[in-house]
This record gives sequence, C-alpha cells and structure tokens, in this order.
Amino acid sequence: MMEPKADIALIGLAVMGQNLILNMNDHGFTVVAYNRTVDKVDHFLAHEARGTRVLGAHSIADMVAQLKRPRRVMMLVKAGKPVDEFIEQLLPHLEPGDIIIDGGNSLFEDTNRRVKHVESKGLLYIGTGVSGGEEGARKGPSIMPGGSPQAWPHVKEIFQSVAAKVADGAPCCDWVGENGAGHYVKMVHNGIEYGDMQLICEAYNILKNGLGLGAGEMHEVFADWNTGELDSYLIEISRDILAKKDEDGAPLVDKILDTAGQKGTGKWTVVNSQDLGIPITLMAEAVYSRCVSALKDERVKASRKLKGPKSAMAAIAGNPARRKQFIADIRDALYCSKIVSYAQGYMLMRAAAKEYGWNLNYGGIALMWRGGCIIRSRFLGKIKDAYDHNPKLMNLMLDDYFRGEIKRCQKGWRNVVATAAKRGIPVPAFSTALAFYDQYRSAVLPANLLQAQRDYFGAHTYERVDKPRGEFFHTNWTGRGGTTSSSTYNV
Repeated sequence: MMEPKADIALIGLAVMGQNLILNMNDHGFTVVAYNRTVDKVDHFLAHEARGTRVLGAHSIADMVAQLKRPRRVMMLVKAGKPVDEFIEQLLPHLEPGDIIIDGGNSLFEDTNRRVKHVESKGLLYIGTGVSGGEEGARKGPSIMPGGSPQAWPHVKEIFQSVAAKVADGAPCCDWVGENGAGHYVKMVHNGIEYGDMQLICEAYNILKNGLGLGAGEMHEVFADWNTGELDSYLIEISRDILAKKDEDGAPLVDKILDTAGQKGTGKWTVVNSQDLGIPITLMAEAVYSRCVSALKDERVKASRKLKGPKSAMAAIAGNPARRKQFIADIRDALYCSKIVSYAQGYMLMRAAAKEYGWNLNYGGIALMWRGGCIIRSRFLGKIKDAYDHNPKLMNLMLDDYFRGEIKRCQKGWRNVVATAAKRGIPVPAFSTALAFYDQYRSAVLPANLLQAQRDYFGAHTYERVDKPRGEFFHTNWTGRGGTTSSSTYNV
C-alpha cells in the first residue's frame, strides 16, 4: 500500500473546479481530482492539468485512499440535492476528524443542516463561499469559510495560500463563523453584487438615454470613474464592455437583448431580509428590476400605449459645462447609493449574527471582499477602516468618513433622482437608496397614523409618545367598538 500523498481532494471538474485545482497546484499542494463522469478526470489530467502534480481518481474509495489524514474533501458541485448525495457517498469512506467542504453556492440554511448532520457522524464540515468567477478561481478568489470551527486550522494554509491578496499581502480569506455563516456572507455578497450592477446600469441608462452619449463616450466616463472613489471590478468591466465592438464595428452592448437572468442568490438575500425584518431596499429593487427586464414582450406593448415625458435632456446635453456637471452628479448618485447599499448589507449581517448566534468580524468581511471577488473595490478598504475604528458601529452611514462623503455628494444625488423622475427615466435603485437615507435620518415618520389605522380596523393597539415604551393602548374609535384589543405581535 502506497503512502497517501494528497493534501486535498476536489470533486467537480466544471470550470471553477478545474481552475481551483490548478491554483492549489501552483501553491505547492497535491490535489486529487474526481468527477462523477470519470472521463472528465482523464481528460483534465491529459490536457489542462498536464505536467502538474494533480492526481486523478476513478472512484470515491480511490480518491479517499490517496489523501493524507485528516482527509480534506472539497465539493464544487451544483447547490441542492447533488451536495447531499455526495455527502452520503463520502460518509462511509471517511473517519472521525475528516473534513467535508462545500465550495458551491449553497443556501446557508442547507449548510446549517449539513454541519449538524456531518458532525453527528464524528466528522467536520465547512460551507464556504467562493467568489471571483473563473478568473478568480484560477488566480485567487475571495474565500468565505464557515462551519465546524475545529476544521479551520486544517484548511487555513490551503485556503489562505490560494486566495486573492490585497496590496499589503493579506489574504482575502478568514474564518467567518459557525454553521452556515460562510455561505450566509457569500449570499449577502451576491445581494450587494446585484445592487452594484443595477446602480451601474441606471447610471448607464441616464448617460445614454438622458444625455445621449454613445458607447465610446460612456467608455471614457467609466474609465474616469475607475480612477476615483468608484474604482472597482464592476466599473472596470463596464468600461471594457462599452469599448467592445461587434464584427460590423458597432458597439456590441447595443446588440444585447435587455432581459436579465438570475440564479436566485439575490432573491435568497431579499427573502431572508424579510424574515429578519431588515430593509435591504436597494438589493430588493435590483432583484425586481431583473424581473421587470424579463417582461420584455409586455414592455414593448406597454411602450406603445403608456406615455411619459421626453427622456432626452437637451438643455443639459447641449451645454458642455452643464453636461460635465451632470455627469459628475451621476457619479455622486452612484457613490451615495452604493454607500446605502453596503450599509443595508451590513445591517442584514448584524441582524443575522444576532439571530443565528454568530460572531461575525465585519472589518474582516470587508477585507475578504477587497480582492478576488466580484464586488472588489477600493471602497471596501474604507469599510474595513470604519469597523476597525469602531467594531460596534451601528450603521455604516454613521461612520465619520461615509457621513462626510454623503454630505459632499448629496446635492448631485438628489439632482439626478429628481431629473430622472421628471424625464421619465427609471432609476429604482438610486431612488430607493435616497428614500431610505431620508427615512433613516428622520426622527419621526408617519407610522403613527399607520398604527392608528391598524388599531381602528383591527384593534392592534399602539404606544404613546407621552408614555414609556412597552405600554400599549387601544381606542374605541367609532364609539361602537368594544374595549377589547387584539394581542400585540410583530412580524
């Protein structure tokens, strides 16, 4: 019997799996590759992994036999049933102390359940978010592990070696927390990603349909934005997309049909926010905007019948100084809305940590997102600074730096939302971000009338401004109702 020499096994040889294996190999780790369709293993070893130390396995027993103890097996397979099926196939071949890792986009509640199940068999389990797409997997992704804390020391070196690094060499990977915390943080990352993409699309829409800019001019605008506080991967790729020409020399972006798809991770974030009662309004708008885009045929018919104002902003577009200022205003609207979106994402993670008993390191999460992942940006360094300065920060918008930035950029933000509304250009994410900012900074909201309405029709009771919190009152509004009130409850 040969001495096992592999450090880790990886199941699933789609593009992400292959690239992560090659990344691990580059960093000196010996990996066993396995795939349910065994031909894929042979093809991978003969082509992409040729000349590397990567080993192949034709069965789970063969794969496990090649692993050093504690055995580390990572799955990069489709979320849902395939993950559960592989866990059941692995369990008979592993022994106490061995580690199963799910690197797919699993729902955090599934990971909560799997941690308990695998630990009940004496093994350890990690559910980890991996972000960065194909390129990230190959050159350094952002990795967000959670699950059995005892497993972390056994995978830390591998994960931190292959993860993206920021300028000072810190890896974009650290332990997130217990149970499904890693997959939860990846889910919030994806929700924020939906928001960032929608905000960029709204900026593009105003530049194109409001100011009448062509793709080449917008390429210049995005290139300029990428040198300032908006410097990020998504602004960078938007810049590149706008410069790409089709075979006939026309901008390719203009030929792409305006219906967006989604894999569901943004939706999960919004559904969970409703369970926890946290208003991540911008991510919700981003999800719903994709749903509206999918109604293409209906929108085409509606466009012929439902009329609005002319969207072109001739007076601004025709005046070079005003045009330049309005482009700066759009940048400010994008920046302020982005601050609100991240503030909402962090509100959600705080609520989740409380609800699920996790100890999340908010500055550390910002660091993990600084490189490798889709939302990587200069901006995240400022979020890390904010939480390093005050780990108990109640809301990102209350940090001195971000408060100052919103103050500086707020005039342009309001101007863009107002102008877009007057011109009939939809800016749901810009608008909801501004509405949330104005709600959050209001000491008094009209919910007093709402509580009166609820008490009037359903005897739901209300609290009073002149009495201590926690005392509830009911009024017989019509003179006909009784004095019995409904029990109080909050959804």
